Amino acid sequence: MASWNCKIDLRQPCWDGFRELIGRLDGAGFPDAAHLNGLLPPQAVSGGGAPLRFVAAGALPGVAYERHIYETGQVPTRECNWHDLFNALAWCRWPLLKAAMNAAHYRQLGEQGQEPGRGRESGRGTGRGPGRDALTLLDESGALVIARNRNVLQTLARREWQPAFQLLRCAWQGDVRVVLCGHALLEKFLAPYKSMTAHALLLHLDAPSLRGEAPLRQVDAALAGRLSAGELAAAPAELSPLPLAGVPGWWSGAPQDAAFYADVAVFRPPPAELRPAPVHALGRPPARCYNEGTCGGD
Repeated sequence: MASWNCKIDLRQPCWDGFRELIGRLDGAGFPDAAHLNGLLPPQAVSGGGAPLRFVAAGALPGVAYERHIYETGQVPTRECNWHDLFNALAWCRWPLLKAAMNAAHYRQLGEQGQEPGRGRESGRGTGRGPGRDALTLLDESGALVIARNRNVLQTLARREWQPAFQLLRCAWQGDVRVVLCGHALLEKFLAPYKSMTAHALLLHLDAPSLRGEAPLRQVDAALAGRLSAGELAAAPAELSPLPLAGVPGWWSGAPQDAAFYADVAVFRPPPAELRPAPVHALGRPPARCYNEGTCGGD
């Protein structure tokens, strides 16, 4: 009998930051809520400060998703469901950021005059507002481009794909790291395709190295702080499109050469009136930003 994770190719770069978590889910059966609770870091809490734990969705019929998590710490998790499994892994990988997103959803529901918990909170629809739309995009299809090289980030923000991925290719060896935070995006990597596109936060990080856990913990804490202060993801335009097949080493189906990046169906030219997404400087005063224009308070 095949193991539950036979569809996950851990050699793919998209599992950076998640390999150790997946490796701890031993056994052939699909992980249930109890197994996933064993992955949670100590002191993991909801946006409201309640101790976090995953609970079988069947035991929580009809609960209002964001409100229930915020107030109780219980994350409804459907059995044998890839989407909810990857959501749980994202909570384990980015506990501070996910808690801050939960709190922001809860807060914005109140600001829109909707009692938290009424209606389908996590779905799209009218009356959501740009802040909740940005949060949903980040939560579902988000990626974090963490770089010590500002040129790469600025070029990505301008959607200059060939310079970003080819001319600056050497920078991706040690000065740029892409880590996913969107659980729907992780699910897509069970059957990846060339046009997969993330909604990315572009993050400049002054660090001796981008390897290992330390920079990811720093980013988790920094983004949670910015989001809690209302200085991050105020609108979808703050998230930069990132065609993931273009990231050096992320596509093995064809050589990543000039002809590959000339595919405008994937690497779309920027619009004439493009306003580049902000490049956020982590570890520096919040007012700093490397692109012109507003930075959502960053």
